[in-house]
Amino acid sequence: MEMDTIAAISTPVGEGAIGIVRISGDDAMEVADHIYKGKYHLVDVASHTINYGHICDPKSGEITEEVMVSVLKAPKTYTKENMVEINCHGGLTSVNRVLQLVLNEGARLAEPGEFTKRAFLNGRIDLSQAEGVMDLIRAKTDRAMNVAMNQVEGKLSKRIQKLRQTLLETVANVEVNIDYPEFDADEMTLEILQEKGTFVINEIDRLLQTAEQGKILREGLSTVIIGRPNVGKSSLLNSLVHENKAIVTEVAGTTRDVIEEYVNVRGVPLRLLDTAGIRDTEDIVEKLGVERSRKVIKDAELVLLVLNYNEPLTESDKELFELAEDHDTIIIVNKTDLEDKINMDKVRDLAGGGPVVGTSLLRDEGVDELEVAIKDMFFQGNLETGDMSYVSNSRHIALLNQAKKAIEDALKTVSDGMPVDLVQIDITKSWELLGEVIGDSVHESLIDQLFAQFCLGK
Repeated sequence: MEMDTIAAISTPVGEGAIGIVRISGDDAMEVADHIYKGKYHLVDVASHTINYGHICDPKSGEITEEVMVSVLKAPKTYTKENMVEINCHGGLTSVNRVLQLVLNEGARLAEPGEFTKRAFLNGRIDLSQAEGVMDLIRAKTDRAMNVAMNQVEGKLSKRIQKLRQTLLETVANVEVNIDYPEFDADEMTLEILQEKGTFVINEIDRLLQTAEQGKILREGLSTVIIGRPNVGKSSLLNSLVHENKAIVTEVAGTTRDVIEEYVNVRGVPLRLLDTAGIRDTEDIVEKLGVERSRKVIKDAELVLLVLNYNEPLTESDKELFELAEDHDTIIIVNKTDLEDKINMDKVRDLAGGGPVVGTSLLRDEGVDELEVAIKDMFFQGNLETGDMSYVSNSRHIALLNQAKKAIEDALKTVSDGMPVDLVQIDITKSWELLGEVIGDSVHESLIDQLFAQFCLGK
């Protein structure tokens, strides 16, 4: 596969100690050599070495940067192509000047994710591993990072490949039966189909059992904080974030829009949304905030409903219970440092057996209990990510469900006494669907779409 030489900045834009310009392609060393001045030419140095020198403008001879240049020769590189990484000072101007000189010497600016795309196209990683790289970059907790790392290392891929091999052997048995009917192997073939099909379904089920938790770890749990004005919603946000992100005052209606923040709660990533207090109001801006609050409640995966320990339940509180009734909900009774005026029996009755946590956010009391309640609601016991192949990607989950359905259809065909050659269609379909997970059978447009989600330079 012939590919041109590409280049991009692989470090975040802005000031930093070091900026890296990455080059990949057959001519990577030659391109870099045109602007590099050091003790040796880069084409002559050993692979996987780092070399001190300067970057110079070939036209003027002016020294542009003092650099350390890593030389990595194919095939033992990230892309399986020749690669050069120029380590320069991390200022915005300096790293862009180096990149511009590289592009002037014939390299092309890389597209988003093109380095990882080449690693996939050159066979160093499969598609699920490539998607794991993106998850690794975006991971917001240690547990999410461990799950992504397992995927990068190919633990999910190996399980998928094992299932595909089982299906391939099953198809081979069916084809033998079709091609050589004189051996009358129908009974044996049907037994194999039943055994292998049941095995594949059970293995897919084991993977899908991790899907809900894996998806939460990958994407974060959409969590909305609701309650009447001035019950402590913004204080709760600040307590979970451990930072004063939201304005807290005794004035009702301070929060007029939805405030969004990511937070790590006991290894569970929450996409936390603090909403405007839901009440009837004549203030136009606050009214818009209340309407927006009602909308985000519908899309939430977890609702944190905050009540005031120092006030009796109101009709507005009961309306909030109704809004949250179709969601996983934790009731937080705040301001327990004040006089008890709420009917806790009624609160527990409205909660319907769901978790009820008392807090005094002013005194920082009850937050630990709330965090435990959140973790236990979605991750019973200790979440182990070290050896587990968590399925966290929505694309993978959909394909696994479709592959399972195809095998179930095949087994139904067998149980209905249909000719064995009809079963081959569904088994082959399941094999192809599992192949889409790891990229063995996937359309080029999907590949382009997936890698376009990567950052530039990765």
